[in-house]
Amino acid sequence: MLSKEPSVAQAAVAGGGVSPALRASALIVLGSIFAVALVGYGLAAVHLSLGRDAIVAASVLLLFIFALVVNGLHHHGFERFGFANAVTAVRAAIVSMIAAAVFFPGVPGGVESAPWAFVALVLVALALDGVDGYLARFYQHESVLGARFDMEIDALLILCLSTAAFLLGKAGPWVLLIGLMRYGFVMAQYVAPRLKAPLPPSFRRKLVCVVQVAAMCLVLVPGIVPPVSSGLSAIALLLLAYSFAVDCLYLLRQAEADQ
Repeated sequence: MLSKEPSVAQAAVAGGGVSPALRASALIVLGSIFAVALVGYGLAAVHLSLGRDAIVAASVLLLFIFALVVNGLHHHGFERFGFANAVTAVRAAIVSMIAAAVFFPGVPGGVESAPWAFVALVLVALALDGVDGYLARFYQHESVLGARFDMEIDALLILCLSTAAFLLGKAGPWVLLIGLMRYGFVMAQYVAPRLKAPLPPSFRRKLVCVVQVAAMCLVLVPGIVPPVSSGLSAIALLLLAYSFAVDCLYLLRQAEADQ
């Protein structure tokens, strides 16, 4: 296992800045992935029957995500962007394509015309979700930036899947709660600032996230229709609600204990 990189980038973080080496590394990695993604989007558009607007939307969304990552580099205390973040960036490119297929012109027709291709994209994104975490631990590149990057891509993917389930008639409007719960939690932090406190690492939280994506992916498989698809979605929603409830209670109790 490799050791952590020395102090140049960490000193920059302590001073509120970003080392030139880290910025250059991030721009090279993200720029390369963005260029490859553009080619991939063009090929995927043909198979998913998406229009030009969807491809433009996927590209703009990915560019926006990468801009946020670059803006948050001061939360990454290393001189290299790292393999783990590179894998998460690839996931971001895939999820941006999925988002375009769900939210922009050509859908739900595009998804319905190539459902297995859509499911395959989701499965690749799900498989890579375990790879980036492993690489971060192996290379000791775990950082606030990497954790937040990974979490937000997961949240966006779940929002896309729950929306697709609703648009394709797999479940009722309530299924959107699965994708909106993470964003509702963020909004609740403005009402109850105690919810902004950091949460300890949790295997339960990671497991529930994987279950959400796997369940929603299964729901979108052709031939899985109500009441089976509705039942799977309901189980996923209940598990997610339970996980968020546990975290909220923990944060509120911690805040009371600190007073």
